[in-house]
Amino acid sequence: MSINDMPYKIYLEENELPTSWYNVRADMKNKPAPLIHPGTLEPLKFEDMQPIFCDELIKQELDDNTREIKIPDEVLNFYKMYRPSPLTHAVFLERALNTPAHIFYKFEGNNTSGSHKLNSAIAQAYYAKKQGLKGVTTETGAGQWGTALAMACAFFGLDCKVFMVKVSYEQKPFRREVMRTYGADVTPSPSMNTEIGKKINAEHPGTTGSLGCAISEAVEVALKSEGYRYVLGSVLNQVLLHQSVIGLETSAACKKYNIKPDVIIGCAGGGSNLGGLIAPFMGEKLRGEADYKFIAVEPASCPSFTRGKFAYDFCDTGKVCPMAKMYTLGHDFIPSANHAGGLRYHGMSSVLSQLYHDGLMEARSVEQTKVFEAAEQFARTEGILPAPESSHAIRVAIDEALKCKETGEEKTIILGLTGTGYFDMTAYEQFNNGTMSDYIPTDSDLAKGFATIPNINK
Repeated sequence: MSINDMPYKIYLEENELPTSWYNVRADMKNKPAPLIHPGTLEPLKFEDMQPIFCDELIKQELDDNTREIKIPDEVLNFYKMYRPSPLTHAVFLERALNTPAHIFYKFEGNNTSGSHKLNSAIAQAYYAKKQGLKGVTTETGAGQWGTALAMACAFFGLDCKVFMVKVSYEQKPFRREVMRTYGADVTPSPSMNTEIGKKINAEHPGTTGSLGCAISEAVEVALKSEGYRYVLGSVLNQVLLHQSVIGLETSAACKKYNIKPDVIIGCAGGGSNLGGLIAPFMGEKLRGEADYKFIAVEPASCPSFTRGKFAYDFCDTGKVCPMAKMYTLGHDFIPSANHAGGLRYHGMSSVLSQLYHDGLMEARSVEQTKVFEAAEQFARTEGILPAPESSHAIRVAIDEALKCKETGEEKTIILGLTGTGYFDMTAYEQFNNGTMSDYIPTDSDLAKGFATIPNINK
């Protein structure tokens, strides 16, 4: 069967849903550097992390060697509400571009949270409930993670406290209200409810906030509240592990119809979507079984990969979290108030950072207006209004397809469509009105953030 003869949407059957997550670290020759204690600079042990994270999640965080980790039955049954998700052949976009390339997208927006974030949220809520906790705290940028966690906590009867980056809290009130509908307490960050929030507001008057700020506040509340733990929607090894269900399904769909991708593209903020999408394909590359071109796409306003430094840095602005070796712009870097709130993080997953550092994948940064040009073209051809974050991947997928048009190459491109943009209409309004601008930090702007990176020779 040729690609042109395949179904428009490729669905797996329920019994084809993966039953184990794939841990790409097991196949990495150069393992990601461990999280370290900010005081001792020694690798964190299980007991060091217990006050912050759930016990089972700590085990997953520290496990660099187990290739497959079983998905609990309770989580697998929840997945069946919205998984497997479709792998769709973007035939109408291909025709509009007049390209010989074949474009597929893995759509993760077919659930109420509107994004891939639910894949990890339900797992983390499950482990918190299993441990007998009262509730969890977290941060959220654009709101997809906060929404997903609110849904998961409601399912398991857990309390949920969300610190939402202030600019997104103001730009995306409807996503905030979805969280509240599911029972979450939502606070704009930085707030005056925490000591760290007060400090950040004093040092940066009128700040629009950042994921680094919100993380600090969420961790502080978790540490001070009995029966609570902190959970994170991206960056950590455990999150990329849970998100591998995306790539496992994509790989299964490709094998079912003998699709051989040449290029795999995902947006990158902290790394959960990209890491999940590429995981099994990267495993094949690491084991020498196949080769693929992987492209991480980030906003030009927050270019962690393309302009950041590979170093140990704090994961949060308030410096209360462990330190990770990653591509970073500096924990004190506060990105401009662009509309891709989920990509406004100063650092990147240690797993993806190591893979990028080893030359196993590429990275590109794109301007906001070009992203929304691609978003509108996708919406008009494929009938889905994409989230701003997802649209970064769409932008580069279109660019790659147009290169194929120039060269005549018939490449197969897969992109991660992380979610829908129906709560991002303020951004679309600004683009349509011509009032959207692009911000690219200068070398001087970045130097201020780099100056805050600790000088650790590890």
